[in-house]
Amino acid sequence: MDVLGQFQQTISDFLNSEIVQLGLRAIGLYILLLWLATAFWAYRDMQQRTTNPVAPYLAATLLILFTPVFFLFAYFLYKIVRPKETVAEANERALAEEAMLVEIESQPHCANCSRPVHEEWIICPTCRNRLRRVCPNCSRLVELDWSLCAWCGKDFERPELLGPAFMPQQKPKRTPTGVPQPAYPEPAGVPALSQSAAVAGAEIVPAARPLPGER
Repeated sequence: MDVLGQFQQTISDFLNSEIVQLGLRAIGLYILLLWLATAFWAYRDMQQRTTNPVAPYLAATLLILFTPVFFLFAYFLYKIVRPKETVAEANERALAEEAMLVEIESQPHCANCSRPVHEEWIICPTCRNRLRRVCPNCSRLVELDWSLCAWCGKDFERPELLGPAFMPQQKPKRTPTGVPQPAYPEPAGVPALSQSAAVAGAEIVPAARPLPGER
């Protein structure tokens, strides 16, 4: 009994010594600071991973409610449920995807079936959609929405100069006597042409009117 009592007395004296008490207080203070630092880290980490203004306070409250004894469990629980990427990483990934889509859309493709096509193709081989046209002046490929050729300046919207109008000639009608009648009637007040002039195409001379008294 004396040996056991002496052993307990030795342990009690050791724990009650100033050095051990100072060490225990330092360890307790370190654990307390680590607990508060972990809660602050969760608050700052959640700020970088979400745009919700309430979520960072909830993450810090979770670690504080677990007290300095069980805050390690709250830390691992937070690591499981927190978003996997930060807001900056999400924005960077969105920008990379957008740049990839822009690069894909910049490549030539058919407007009808969205299949990739060659730059020198005129018709899509998949859906037979018209892709480009050939300039009638320089025979180079031009886009369908171009108003003029970029190579030779050919204006597609301005029509060509029209040639002289062609008036079809009507066949002369024939009278019962067999003499051809002019296709177009002569205006009123103009004397009739002689038959010989009409047939031979001679100079048009109006018929002489009889003088008074010769009738």
